[in-house]
Amino acid sequence: MATTPSDAPWLTQEAYDRLSKELEHISGPGRQEIIERIEAARDEGDLKENGGYHAAREEQSKNEGRIAELKQLLETARVGETGTADGTVQPGTVVTAVVAGDEMTFLFGNREIAADGEDLEVYSERSPLGEAINGASKGDTVSYTAPNGKEIEVEVRKVEPYTA
Repeated sequence: MATTPSDAPWLTQEAYDRLSKELEHISGPGRQEIIERIEAARDEGDLKENGGYHAAREEQSKNEGRIAELKQLLETARVGETGTADGTVQPGTVVTAVVAGDEMTFLFGNREIAADGEDLEVYSERSPLGEAINGASKGDTVSYTAPNGKEIEVEVRKVEPYTA
């Protein structure tokens, strides 16, 4: 399925650059380090009972999955500035909203936008909540249908640009 500009994942330039560096490392020196660990473990003998070999192969599999994920994301991403301070919910904004009666604050956009160690929940533009609030403004009340069929009401209380 082709990604159209309107449903392409959104990233800040900072996140795009950080992910590009990660991809460069894990597909170059990181990949080579894993290959060397596999070869060293293979030289130890019996592969059936070689924990180091199996751990390195598992790490290789995870690394290759992350490489594929990053390539896809970076090839299709829309890169832009963080959301504006006009009070409109858009990718790259931190939203405070009352969702089904509970107040919550979260980053709106792709989870890769958030800096490492950031303790902030992230909701995608593609999630049911994200689709409902995208474009809403401070003070708006919108609703969406949850996967369980229940109608959930959302009141947008605060919208600020995300700063890492």
